[in-house]
Amino acid sequence: MLKDKKNPQQCQIVVALNMIVGKWKPIILDHLLHGEPLRFNELKKLIPDITQRMLTMHLRELEEHDILTRTVYPQVPPKVEYRITEYGMTLQPMLKTMQQWGANHIEHMKEKDN
Repeated sequence: MLKDKKNPQQCQIVVALNMIVGKWKPIILDHLLHGEPLRFNELKKLIPDITQRMLTMHLRELEEHDILTRTVYPQVPPKVEYRITEYGMTLQPMLKTMQQWGANHIEHMKEKDN
């Protein structure tokens, strides 16, 4: 477990941000937070600008942190689905708040520039 003896609260904020920071993680999470499982290619179609490598990397990291599950169905061709976990659903209020703050900030900056 990460510990920062000088400022443990700051360390906890960094841990939380690392789970959602970046260009793609919030978008991946937003699609999965609707509750329906999505296949890799479905996610790729929903996020057309993401590379296959980047999507794979983020999905693996989110799976490693129990934010989503990866289910492989033994068939030909192989079917793999990704689903948000119950634990991952706890990110929803924070992401909603951040989305609202982002929208408010865009408006604030438009007003400031006028």
